[in-house]
Amino acid sequence: MTVAAHPLDRTSWTEADYHRMGWHDSRVHALSLTGEPRIRLLLDLDYVMRHDNGTFWVAPATLVFERPWGIAGGFGPLSEPLDIADIHRLPSPDGHPEPVWHVEGHNFAFELRAAGYRQHLRRPPAPVPSPALTWEERGGVGF
Repeated sequence: MTVAAHPLDRTSWTEADYHRMGWHDSRVHALSLTGEPRIRLLLDLDYVMRHDNGTFWVAPATLVFERPWGIAGGFGPLSEPLDIADIHRLPSPDGHPEPVWHVEGHNFAFELRAAGYRQHLRRPPAPVPSPALTWEERGGVGF
């Protein structure tokens, strides 16, 4: 079973690659909203590249939404891991050119407006027995 069907021919992707990407079971370790010099929403996550025969190929990654706005949502108990179920790109409901990005998790959900995203792998994917890396395997939190 392939979770993210894109090949490992590069380490960065954008919204143009959305149809080739999947975030199911990717764990969010940190969120950051930066301001200067431009507003960005960053998610530090364990990106599941592939899942086959009980092995997950996982890489620490940073997902960056540029110039986000209209951020709304909620979180369940923060003692639970923040595992993504899916990220949906929804059409604009109001004529603005930016789509709605709906990030759906197992105990959280939020949406935002942004023209697009960039995602960067910080290390090559590693074969692990679960979809989340240990703190040592991922090198802590990093943006």
